[in-house]
Amino acid sequence: MMAQVKPFAPAKLVIGVIYSEERYGTGAEERLVSLYGAVDLKSSAFPFNTTDYYERQMGKNLHRLFLSFTTLIPPDSLSEIKARTNSLEEELREAFSGKARLVNLDPGILTRSALIMATAKDFAHRVPLQRGIYGHLEILFTKTAVRLLPWTYPDFRQQGYQNFLLEARRIYLMQLRGLERWDRRAEG
Repeated sequence: MMAQVKPFAPAKLVIGVIYSEERYGTGAEERLVSLYGAVDLKSSAFPFNTTDYYERQMGKNLHRLFLSFTTLIPPDSLSEIKARTNSLEEELREAFSGKARLVNLDPGILTRSALIMATAKDFAHRVPLQRGIYGHLEILFTKTAVRLLPWTYPDFRQQGYQNFLLEARRIYLMQLRGLERWDRRAEG
């Protein structure tokens, strides 16, 4: 018997915003809301200090916050969103008359079982999506916890990040249950 191909379940869009000054983070959030709609969960600003990877481009004392968006998206739109957020980084630099990179925007999709972040950097454990964008399997979810992987970024190992992602997943699962109830009513 041949397996039936089923459409993907919608995913929750989550975007990490790395910035050095609060006004840059706020400017990025406003633009992201105008593109992707209302935010249903926003994290506090976490110190981004597990790596100095962005210091040369963005300076010291970096912070990261996460935004979770209310509107669910097709999971196969992740590469398009990454391309758009890459452009938005440049737009924000110009809007703030910056000479260097002011924000780093990292979109990802949250599913029932995982968080998949988009990246333009290839590596052995990343899956090509389209247009030069790869899917980076960041973490897995168990029923009640986060499961880290050997390649999980160091900052994602922080309990604060994990608490945010578990709460975003809880909201997402409630949204899916609501969609499933609606689908059953529409069929009946």
